[in-house]
This record gives sequence, structure tokens and C-alpha cells, in this order.
Amino acid sequence: MFIVAVTGGIATGKSTVSKVFENQGIPVIDADKIAREIVEPGQPCWQKIREIFGDEVLLPSKEINRAALGKMIFEDRELRGKLNKITHPTIHRKIFWRVCKLLVTGHAWIVLDLPLLFETGILMDFIHKIVCVSCDSEKQLERLIARNELSETEARHRVESQMPLEKKCEKSHFVIDNNGDKEDTEASAMNIYNMMCESKQHWLNRISFLGIFLVVCFFIYLMLKLFNRLPESWQM
Repeated sequence: MFIVAVTGGIATGKSTVSKVFENQGIPVIDADKIAREIVEPGQPCWQKIREIFGDEVLLPSKEINRAALGKMIFEDRELRGKLNKITHPTIHRKIFWRVCKLLVTGHAWIVLDLPLLFETGILMDFIHKIVCVSCDSEKQLERLIARNELSETEARHRVESQMPLEKKCEKSHFVIDNNGDKEDTEASAMNIYNMMCESKQHWLNRISFLGIFLVVCFFIYLMLKLFNRLPESWQM
């Protein structure tokens, strides 16, 4: 199995691309979905957020008021850092364990939808290919304002809190231009899907894993043989 990461800027269309892979039967681990799961009422991260940010970030239902919390953290870097310290370790652990579970399912490859891939560096050493979803800055702002009902100033704060999109594109293997129609974006994603399906990387990974496993087994065998040859007085 190998890993393909989908990243990009906020409101550039990452979910649209990830959905294309998911519709083709490729497992997708979505960091944003995990981030929402871990702050549900009663969860440890929810408790810590309540302790640090107070009840003003809670709705009457006790769910996190994402709009209120977002306004606070995107206007204050220190508060954003505190929230990241609460949520990021838990998100990373859950991503890691879900990857491990999928490792034994026989899938040739999986997708990680990671908006902050480069900012956090999570699993970078294990990712085979990176897909960056990009669009013009004004288009990005327009979509973000419409989607989250933000002012232009609030939207700019959120965009500027992330690594510049140009740098993400430079660090990626594939760049999908999402300035046009949804159909064009989906077609670009399908082209990448077809290339990944033709890749032999998952066989190379399996052979490497098998080689490591055999080396470990051989080492254990040699140690046991050596142990059995030791004088009884040396054995424990």
C-alpha cells in the first residue's frame, strides 16, 4: 500500500478532489472530519477547549461554536497555537491508527486529505505522491466568504494563517487548477487516479516490507540458535 496526500489552501476545492477518489473506491482519511469528531461534547479535546476558551465558544447544545472559536483563533496567533496544541496530537494519532488499520486491508493505495500537510509535516516520510488543489487568491476568498459567511477581513486572516498556496504547489507532485468548472477539476483528479492505479509502488512497498520481515525473522532465528549453544551457566 502507498499513500497519496491531497492538500491545498482553505476553500480551494480539496474535498471535491478527495470525493473523486472516494467514489472510485479508494479509502480517504479526512483530517477535517477527524478534527470535528474529536471536539464533540464530552471528548477530551472538547473539555480542554472549554477550560481554555470558556463557555462563550459553546452553543446551547454544548457543541463547539465553530464560528465563534474560528473568529478568536484566526485573529490571535497565540490562541491559535493553544488550540493546535490541544487538537493536533489527537488528530495525528487517529490518522496514524487509521492508516495502520488500512495497511492490512489489501488496498493498493489510500488518500489522506490533509489541509495542513506541509505546516505540520505529518507522515511526510511515508507519502508517495502529493496532490495540491489550487485556485486564484481572489477566487479562494470569494468561495471562503460565501461558504463560511465571513467578512473579507476575516477570510483574509484565515487564508494568511496557512502556508502560501504557491509554496504548496512547488512542493507537490501534482497541481490541480480549480479555477474552472467542477467537471474540469474532477477530470484532472481522474487523470491522477488512473496514473496511481497503474503505479507499481504498492508492490515495491510490499516486497520491501516482506524483506524487512524476513530479515527480522532470520535475526531472531540466529539469536535463538546462539542462545541454545551457550553453556547452561550462561543461560537465564
